[in-house]
Amino acid sequence: MAAALALPGVSPGASAQSIPGEGVFSVRYLDYRDWQGGGDRMRVRSPSVFVMKPFAGRWVAEGGLVYDGMSGASPRFHNTLSGASGEGVKDYRTAGDAKLTRYFDRYALGVGIAGSTERDYLSKAASLDLRWWTEDRNTTLAFSFAGTSDRINSNNQIAVNEKKNTLDFLVGITQAISADAIVQSNLTYSRGHGYYDDPYKSLDDRPDHRRILAWVTRWNQAFPAQDATLKVAFRVLRDSFGSTSVMTEAQWVQGLPHGFTVTPGLRYYTQGAADFYRAPPFPIGFVFGEPYTADTRLAAFGAFTPSLAIAKTLADGWSADLRVDFYRQKGSWRLGGDGSPDLLPFSARWIQGGVSKSF
Repeated sequence: MAAALALPGVSPGASAQSIPGEGVFSVRYLDYRDWQGGGDRMRVRSPSVFVMKPFAGRWVAEGGLVYDGMSGASPRFHNTLSGASGEGVKDYRTAGDAKLTRYFDRYALGVGIAGSTERDYLSKAASLDLRWWTEDRNTTLAFSFAGTSDRINSNNQIAVNEKKNTLDFLVGITQAISADAIVQSNLTYSRGHGYYDDPYKSLDDRPDHRRILAWVTRWNQAFPAQDATLKVAFRVLRDSFGSTSVMTEAQWVQGLPHGFTVTPGLRYYTQGAADFYRAPPFPIGFVFGEPYTADTRLAAFGAFTPSLAIAKTLADGWSADLRVDFYRQKGSWRLGGDGSPDLLPFSARWIQGGVSKSF
C-alpha cells in the first residue's frame, strides 16, 4: 500500500521549496502481522534508520537503511497453501537508499541510488529529479526519472537468474492555494519488461511487460483556530494487466496541549481483477500458453484501513511517534460491483513507532 503512493526510486518533489534549515536523524521500528481464514500468515519485523543533513550552504545529503525479517505460514492459494506448501516462509530483506540534492535560486537537482536484497531477489535503482519553483515560491513543478533492475532466483529453482527492468517517470505540481491550504497533483508512468510470474504459485504465467499509469492528488487544509489540519488524498491507477484501482484517504491532524498531536485516519481502496485472473476452483480457466494466475492479490476486492497516530514534541529537538493501522479486505467491498467470488476475507495490522532528532 505504501508503494501505491510513490514509485520506487522516485522522489515526489513535494517537500520544501528551500534548503532545509537543519538535519534530521530518526530511528523507527515496524511490526506487521496478517491473517486469513482464522489462521495467522505472515509476520514482519522491520527496524530502520534515516538521516538528512544540509551542508556547504546549498547541498543536502540524505539516506536510509531498513531491515525486514519475515516469517510465517505460506500465503494462501485460495483455500490451500501455495508453492512451498507446508514449509512455511522465512526470509529477510535489507534495503538502503542515498540521495544528494543541490539547491539553486529557483530550482533543485537531485540524484539518488537504491538497493534491496532478499534470499531470492536483488533490486538496484537510480533516480534523477528536478524541482523548479516560481519567484514567490507558491508553485513548484517536479520532474523525476528512475530506472530499476531486478534479478530473481527463486528458492524452488523455478525462476533462475530471471530479470526485470523498469523505467519510472513522474511529473507533478504543488500549489499553495492560500496561507492555510496547499495542493499537490502528480502523474506517474511506469514501463517494465521481464519476469512477472510468481514462481511460488502453480501454473502462474503472466505477461512479460507491464505498464502502469497513476494520478495522485493530495490536499492539506489547515484550521488555525482549531490547531488542526485536514489531509485528503485520491489516486486512480490503471494497470496494463487489466486492473483499475482507486484509493481515497482522509486524516485529521489535531494539535493538543503539551506538544502532543493525534491523527485519526481512514483509507478506502478498491481494484478490479487482472484480465488473466481466474477464480477457483483451481485450475479452471487455465489454457497452456496463455496468461493465467490464481493469485488473489490480482483479484477484484475492496479494503478499508483505519489508523491512529500519536506524536509528541520533546526537548532539545527530539520527537517521538506511534501509529497503528488495521487493514480489512473483502471481495464484496469492491466499488461498483461484486468482487471476485470465493475470496476469503484478509486482515492485517501494523504498529510502527520511532524517535527523531533535529540537529
